[in-house]
Amino acid sequence: MTDFTLGFSPCPNDTFIFDALVSKKINTGDFRFNVRLEDVETLNELAKNQVLDFTKISYGVLPLITKNYKVLNSGGALGKGVGPLLISKKPVDFNDVEKYTIAIPGENTTAHLLFSLAFPNAKQKVFKRYDEIESSVKNAEDVLGVIIHENRFTYMDRGLYKIIDLGNFWEEQTSFPIPLGGIVGKRSLDENILMQVDALIKESMEYAFEHYPFISDYVKEHSQEMEERVMRKHIDLYVNKYSINLGDDGRKAVQKFMEIYRNTRRNADQAMLSDKDLFIDEE
Repeated sequence: MTDFTLGFSPCPNDTFIFDALVSKKINTGDFRFNVRLEDVETLNELAKNQVLDFTKISYGVLPLITKNYKVLNSGGALGKGVGPLLISKKPVDFNDVEKYTIAIPGENTTAHLLFSLAFPNAKQKVFKRYDEIESSVKNAEDVLGVIIHENRFTYMDRGLYKIIDLGNFWEEQTSFPIPLGGIVGKRSLDENILMQVDALIKESMEYAFEHYPFISDYVKEHSQEMEERVMRKHIDLYVNKYSINLGDDGRKAVQKFMEIYRNTRRNADQAMLSDKDLFIDEE
């Protein structure tokens, strides 16, 4: 039996994808996975420190870890209409955003890069856990927030306003799906192992879809008492054809993301950002 460490978030889209794999609803052969559930920014930090064999990451951290990890084909989150939102306590004009402090769910996140793409001159930023952003906006007059995950569905219930959909801005600028999160595996592992685990993630997801819209106990257990209706919205939004397989469009979207990172980060390490050998082999 070969043990691997595997990290992903407790959000419904991730637990939906990995449930069958970690709960042994599918045959994983000689592979066994020791799971670590963390928010995406913690997973990003773990990836920067090469802690886990396989892990979910925000694509925002990918440029910093390409020397040590490769992107898998399956299990990620890309798509159109799935991007982060910029919200406020009261209506705010697009042109006034730079006057405010912006709460962002982590420095090395896709949300941060997308915000920077739309508002390159906004400098007053604070980095918080994604589930702390709504409260930060609600409790202050001078704070705007970039929200992700289930908060996309709850901010209106708290009387907050959308200023802009940052995902739509990306799509208008690039025409590519938004690369939100991906699954990566250590380069130190044999390529065949990376591909076998990638195939198991795909099989786990296919198992979940075969039983959908049933929500498993594993998903419910980690969903922070979320209503099943919201869980399904979350899954429907973030788990799609790009989760099954990145495909050509998905790979081009990730490469475009890397290009924008290089162009917007003056201290970017060009050697670290090469697109060569970025992904595991295609199926």
